[in-house]
Amino acid sequence: MTSAASLPTIELKNIFHREQHVIALFFKYNRTLIDLVKTIPQAAFSKTNRCWYVPNKPEVLAHIHRVFKDKAIVNDQSQKNTVPPAVSIHLPEIPSAKEEAETILRLMEQRLHLKGYSESTAKTYLDQFKRFLQFYHEHLPSDLSEAEIRNYLLYLVEKRKVSRSTQNQAINAIKFFYEVVLKEDRKVYYLERPLKEYKLPSVLSQEEILQLFRVTQNLKHKTMLMLIYSAGLRRGEMLRMRVGDVDFNRGMVFIRGSKGRRDRQSILAQMLVPYLKKYLTEYKPAYWLFEGDKGGQYSERSIQQVLMAAKKKAGIKKDATLHTLRHSFATHLLESGTSTRYIQVLLGHQSPKTTEIYTHVSRFALDKIKSPLDELASGKFLKKPDEE
Repeated sequence: MTSAASLPTIELKNIFHREQHVIALFFKYNRTLIDLVKTIPQAAFSKTNRCWYVPNKPEVLAHIHRVFKDKAIVNDQSQKNTVPPAVSIHLPEIPSAKEEAETILRLMEQRLHLKGYSESTAKTYLDQFKRFLQFYHEHLPSDLSEAEIRNYLLYLVEKRKVSRSTQNQAINAIKFFYEVVLKEDRKVYYLERPLKEYKLPSVLSQEEILQLFRVTQNLKHKTMLMLIYSAGLRRGEMLRMRVGDVDFNRGMVFIRGSKGRRDRQSILAQMLVPYLKKYLTEYKPAYWLFEGDKGGQYSERSIQQVLMAAKKKAGIKKDATLHTLRHSFATHLLESGTSTRYIQVLLGHQSPKTTEIYTHVSRFALDKIKSPLDELASGKFLKKPDEE
């Protein structure tokens, strides 16, 4: 049985609204209480006073006490000091829009953690939903219609001109709140998503990869870049690795809590072993395989800067990030004849369709195809520059 101390509190006040005396219900944002209020006859929400209100009638007041029995503590001040219409009244202190938004975001954050979402995904959802709340700062999200939600998404596309990825993040955040937090399964169920962009991953050649490693002189930095490429790791996966996650005997690396919270293993290049052992001897990391100068995990920003510096020094003009090393790992394996099924397992892809994209960027079998331009040149129909 719920204790009285744990029950939410509802303040009943008599106010003059729309030229009539009404009973105002003030309480902190609570989805259960809102649903109960809606069952009271003639209940409505006042945007001006930021509260729910009902007619000031004895039968309605009795209904309120019945509805919230054992659900909330009702502090009834509605029948005390009734103020005549001509007299200006001082409205009771009510939660600000900022406080209500913070309460909603806390509820959403709790639900995200309970559902096991990663910190990165939870932060993205909360950031996107915070922008949604700011857009409709004068409204409670529970009172918004589907048309108003669509209007916000249209604003993102037409005014903010956000990317397709950001559009999808906003839709996911909004759907999570309504369908998971508020359990309104179909309120935003049919939101249209933008057409998915089909972009091929950026890939470095083996010569470019080798040059990146050659110009990186710092042992720690070189070991980190080599590990990402040699095992096909995501940036976060490498940074979360612990000292014991490298198995020199089995030639494997253990990857904890990768995308989808799934553990997996990948290969450890034999050529990388002496680098790792020398690094462990010189730097002596205590817990994380790669630690910052002051301990703790090495920062994502720092390792990205290491790659940018190496790319500049190597004279590589391609738009390459740390994830490019992972793409290059998969593409080079495919070009060496490795089955896409094995590559899928090493990368931790849940669907083989995700892995198949590398067939579009590999040179596998393309060296056997001759361009029609070369056919013209071989037939002497087209002269070379020095022959003209």
